[in-house]
Amino acid sequence: MLLCVDVGNTEIALGLYADGNENEVRPPLVRDWRMHTEPRMTADELEVAVGEMLGRRYAEQITGVAALSTVPSLLRELKLLVERRAEPSVVVGPGVRTGVPLLVDNPREVGADRVVSTLAAHRLYDTACVVVDFGTSTNIDVVSAKGEFLGGALAPGIEISMEALATRAAALRTVELVAPRSVIGKNTVECLQAGVLYGFAGQVDGLVRRILAELHPGPVTVLSTGGLAPLMVGVSETISAHVPDLTLLGLRLTYLRNVASRADLPPRRSGSAH
Repeated sequence: MLLCVDVGNTEIALGLYADGNENEVRPPLVRDWRMHTEPRMTADELEVAVGEMLGRRYAEQITGVAALSTVPSLLRELKLLVERRAEPSVVVGPGVRTGVPLLVDNPREVGADRVVSTLAAHRLYDTACVVVDFGTSTNIDVVSAKGEFLGGALAPGIEISMEALATRAAALRTVELVAPRSVIGKNTVECLQAGVLYGFAGQVDGLVRRILAELHPGPVTVLSTGGLAPLMVGVSETISAHVPDLTLLGLRLTYLRNVASRADLPPRRSGSAH
């Protein structure tokens, strides 16, 4: 099985997929896990944490690893961890083939998670796409009908906005993020819930509509992903699909593309240059 690891700023998502080929775009997840990100973790600590989650049953079935990290300090540790393993592996970064053209001013500014999510979205729907990723930040990425990354918009995430509000306003506090009885809140908790849920839905819908107005005519799929996406799917007017494992699927496709290309290379001869 293939282990996919997405190290984000807030959470680390892990997913297991059965071995397959690139033509199978969306195989079912065998199992998935989430853990809080600790930016100061070492490769040893990361190995222990991942091993405890996998358990012996799944750890012994891993045949390959695909990973990325948007946290620079953990990217170094992640590479160290992956290098220790005997299975074929891919850590997404410069030099790794994704097949996604980055049509932006500075391609190095585009996070690996956004690139592989672009790949997965285009392979899943074969249309132009708008990918709304509800994570530490709210990322809205635009994918052309050809699978090109066109850019997008970034906004503060739901949770960090709530934390900032609770920190700066003495009379307010962090509340459970669920839909209130009405948009017109009858108490402080409901007022906060209405403002956060419907406010962020309005922000996303407004940005998506402006993006759609700038895209060339043709079908466009608006999809959501990220840990907080389930909160927004029911209240957003523009999101039509939800793919919780979009980044993991993109990691899987990137792994298959790169491992297959390695398999086509002739074996190295002893003493040849690396």
